[in-house]
Amino acid sequence: MGLFHRLWRPRAKAPPVTPQIRKLSERLLVLSPSLKLAEGFHECVTPALACSIDYVSGFVRSVPPPREASAANWLDDPYIHAFFAAPDEIARVLSRSAELHAWFEAHPLAHETYAVMSMAMAERRTFGVEQVGDAVHADVARTTLSFDDHQVRVCGETQSDLREQIVERVVEQIALEALAQIGADESRRDALVEERALLKTRLQLLKRQGAGTHRMLGERETDGVTEVIALQAAIDENERALGALGLKTDALARELRVICDVLSHPEAHTHVEMKHVCLNPMNVVIDPAAGPPGSGIVFPLARLPASPLGERAFSLVRFSRADLVWMPTVLGEISRFVI
Repeated sequence: MGLFHRLWRPRAKAPPVTPQIRKLSERLLVLSPSLKLAEGFHECVTPALACSIDYVSGFVRSVPPPREASAANWLDDPYIHAFFAAPDEIARVLSRSAELHAWFEAHPLAHETYAVMSMAMAERRTFGVEQVGDAVHADVARTTLSFDDHQVRVCGETQSDLREQIVERVVEQIALEALAQIGADESRRDALVEERALLKTRLQLLKRQGAGTHRMLGERETDGVTEVIALQAAIDENERALGALGLKTDALARELRVICDVLSHPEAHTHVEMKHVCLNPMNVVIDPAAGPPGSGIVFPLARLPASPLGERAFSLVRFSRADLVWMPTVLGEISRFVI
């Protein structure tokens, strides 16, 4: 009965090939063209991509809605007030983005764009004065947040379009982590092959009758035997390390296997924390249940694979074409500070 049950048991239904999965599959083939030759590429990659897309879509949906990034909104919006030190910074800082300029040039009829703004966040712990009721307390520990290095790389026509692009970019970044692993394995293989050649050459020299200067100098035979044993052990360890990397002829199947494994476990290759803080107008973190009133904000802190920028704070923003400072003006302002 168990045998028939296994034979007739319905197989797990494969996820549908959505336009997003198809688009990301094509992108993988651009990143690694050799995968076109891998047997069962689409059958293997489709469920792995679906897994990553579902995982990333979950935290992208939790990101707060876009904020209006404008000087007029700086006082009223606690998010924009926290992210920028002054209202006149907003347009100037965001206009440094070449991608923002390119997007508006490609969409001449658009009045505004939705964009992902990433920032470096710093937490500084200092001591200050705090008044509680009628009493003033000195040397009170305080935590202050500051944001700088604002960058805009991704823009969209609508909020939904922007969120979809974020999902695709993050999944693509996870795939790049897999390709980095494959590259590291190939580099290690090359190093091991070179090491093996050197070890075998050394071993052959030692085993030859009268090799080197051993006999000429009258060194004891046991010294050579000891070195031969050590070299043979090193060669054996080298062979085991190469064996763990698989055969060179299986490189394509191994590459596909690594990519699918990484995409099937996106949680191991991304770190996103939703940061909840309550800030006063000076960006000092306060307890919402005590002390003067503050404003609560929520934003993601993300660390992405293969990214040299490390952990970054993110926010979705709306930016108006009317606030865009054209590039020559921005470059002129920056050049004043260049020595």
